[in-house]
Amino acid sequence: MNHGPIDMQAVEFRPDGPGFIAAVTRRRVPVAGPGEVLIAVHAAGVNGHDIHQLHAGGHPLRPGETDIPGLEVSGEIVALGEGVSRWSVGDRVCALLRGGGYAEYAIAPEGSCFPKPANLGWVEAAALPETYCTVWSNVFIDGALGADETFLMNGGTSGIGVASIQIAHALGRRVFATARGAQKARQCEALGATRGIDYETEDFAEVVMASTDNRGVDVILDIVAGDYLSKDLGALAEGGRLVFIGGARGFSAELDIRKLMRKRLRVMGSLLRPRPDAFKARVVSELVEHVWPHVCAGRIDPMIDRSFMLADAASAIAHVEGRHHIGKVVLEVKPQ
Repeated sequence: MNHGPIDMQAVEFRPDGPGFIAAVTRRRVPVAGPGEVLIAVHAAGVNGHDIHQLHAGGHPLRPGETDIPGLEVSGEIVALGEGVSRWSVGDRVCALLRGGGYAEYAIAPEGSCFPKPANLGWVEAAALPETYCTVWSNVFIDGALGADETFLMNGGTSGIGVASIQIAHALGRRVFATARGAQKARQCEALGATRGIDYETEDFAEVVMASTDNRGVDVILDIVAGDYLSKDLGALAEGGRLVFIGGARGFSAELDIRKLMRKRLRVMGSLLRPRPDAFKARVVSELVEHVWPHVCAGRIDPMIDRSFMLADAASAIAHVEGRHHIGKVVLEVKPQ
């Protein structure tokens, strides 16, 4: 049972002429169901999925999902659903959500919650769950990046890019990353990349091959897609894996099947939100075991680009959409 306010401030994507806008509204405080916790939100991360949801006019909702955007938050647990055993009221957490993060209260499955690192503030903690779960599930589970393998991140200064570089580097992998402009390429190197590649002046496939004795990399995580496909395949080593999780340059491309055959390559795509809660709980558990010690020790920096108040969600989304950021953009729901 929930105790406290019955309604809350939230952001919804509302029709506006031919498109949609992010508008502040009032909603009922959600109720934690079996296996769920209710979180009083302090901060919420802004992600590319939110932008896609805005332009698409919403996300196809599954039973129990909310139309309120936002896939990650930090905050305090204020109520427990039936059967919850991992957490107690008052616990400080950050959590991966099915949606609903752009609000003063949000629901999360208990298996999708992380202990909030004591060395991080609420804003920094809110930048972790969706981004880190995306990186771990795609690079280390689906992409199966091994201990002696190399990794390329296409889109190195995005929130996903910053996290993937730092995580892979902290775990001892050799990392390459692409970015727009020499300054951002050097930033990738400061985060742990062996080589940051300025895609405006350099061919990343050529740089990767020259830097790996013409072997290539084992895993590529790509948020760019479009005409990057051919270069991605050229940059992969034999048996390499390419994972698409976005399409900044479009979702259509011509594929030369012979490249797959010659090097025994695998190309896959992924969305985190539709995956089962049990899989997400596995991802959270593995992150807590392998990555959280690095976060708590300060060896990994969430790297906040900028924060906005919840009422300024539209400005936050525009900032991310314009690709002005390096790292994460976060909404402050409660004054820090």
